[in-house]
Amino acid sequence: MRKINAFVFAIVLSAATLMSGQATRTWVSGVGDDANPCSRTAPCKTWAGAISKTAPNGEIDALDPGGFGALTITKPITLDGGGGQVGSTLVSGTNGIVVAAGPTDVVIIRNLRINGIRSGLNGISFISGKELSIENCYIFDFLTNGINISLNAAGTAHIVNSLIKNVGNCVGGACTTGNGNGIFATSSNGNTAMVTVYNTQIIGSANNGVEAGSNSRIIVDRSLISASVNNGVLADGTAGTCNIGVDNSDILYGGNGTSASNSGCFVNVSHTTIAYNSGTAYNPTNSGSVIAYGTGTTGNVIGSNLIHDNTVGTPTKMNPLQ
Repeated sequence: MRKINAFVFAIVLSAATLMSGQATRTWVSGVGDDANPCSRTAPCKTWAGAISKTAPNGEIDALDPGGFGALTITKPITLDGGGGQVGSTLVSGTNGIVVAAGPTDVVIIRNLRINGIRSGLNGISFISGKELSIENCYIFDFLTNGINISLNAAGTAHIVNSLIKNVGNCVGGACTTGNGNGIFATSSNGNTAMVTVYNTQIIGSANNGVEAGSNSRIIVDRSLISASVNNGVLADGTAGTCNIGVDNSDILYGGNGTSASNSGCFVNVSHTTIAYNSGTAYNPTNSGSVIAYGTGTTGNVIGSNLIHDNTVGTPTKMNPLQ
């Protein structure tokens, strides 16, 4: 009897999905049409055209190269630009992709090029949802942030195997001061935005490569941060958690290497090269803390980090086991 009931339930669920006109997998194409059902043989033209025809927890895939437009995501879904081709979002005067999902929703964005053409706002803006994964994406030429995480509840973001380049109101390598971060994270009081950045390059930010605002915790591992005008990484929130951990990474050719500018804000650095920056490698101010893990003090090896900046600064050196 239970097997029969389960079978009947599955039929009813499938029928409901079909009646709603939503499929678990839909397709977009550079030669598609949003009037189509977004099937493989009759794909849609844009992400926005396909998402209304895609069931929650479903997937939208790019069939071939194309520019598929801006999108606001309000449900759990996977967006995949396809491997080895140009699945692109190109925007002017707006955000590339906005994730405004529900409190239990998981969103995956992978294999996309998101181009702000020097007039877009944020490449990806994560404002609500349980979890966002950004995988193998190239985000460039936005005026505000490459990835903007501004939550009103606890949430998690994973940024993996991606490139964020030339973000801010001026190109990082060609200006002396500016606004705009590669990655920025914050959340409301009592909640924490938890961010992991792995095997990712952040190049040419007009302000900071990675910035932890109030109620945020960011881990950067096996990544490159280069040519950030003000700081490679900055922890400067005024409330709650404000912490960046950097491990096995490189912070190069910017202003300051690592900065923490408010009480209760920490930058923890280990196994990292901080080199050829014009400012200070370790730059704690206003009771912020920059902590170098390890015990080495020979030459320019501070803790477990290799420093090539003229001004090293004064980190707190700690044994790795502490």
